[in-house]
Amino acid sequence: MPPSRLSAWLPVAAWAALIFALSSVPHLGTGLGTWDTILRKGAHVTEYAIFGLLLLRAVGREVPAFLLGVGYAITDEVHQHFVSGRHASPIDVAIDSAGLLLGILVASRALFPRRDAA
Repeated sequence: MPPSRLSAWLPVAAWAALIFALSSVPHLGTGLGTWDTILRKGAHVTEYAIFGLLLLRAVGREVPAFLLGVGYAITDEVHQHFVSGRHASPIDVAIDSAGLLLGILVASRALFPRRDAA
């Protein structure tokens, strides 16, 4: 049975709000050099993979879920442009999109398993 509209979209809205809050943190560096970059980009993939899973659960179809997620990633980068010590990056949109794709593929397999004839 599919989730109700509220139970489907509330986690999406909550996760989007978390992403927004994290993007509002100024000067997010840790001082760890290359590791800082690796950890931050890994966080992008992880947070957007979860977002992709939640979007697929709410929307029910992969392509619309992906496009909604990419749209949000773009607005997230525009938001970061206005945060002190942060900047907008098309590379981050690409990294976020890879995370979305990962989350949607994993969720697609879990939520909508294929019933192949044996």
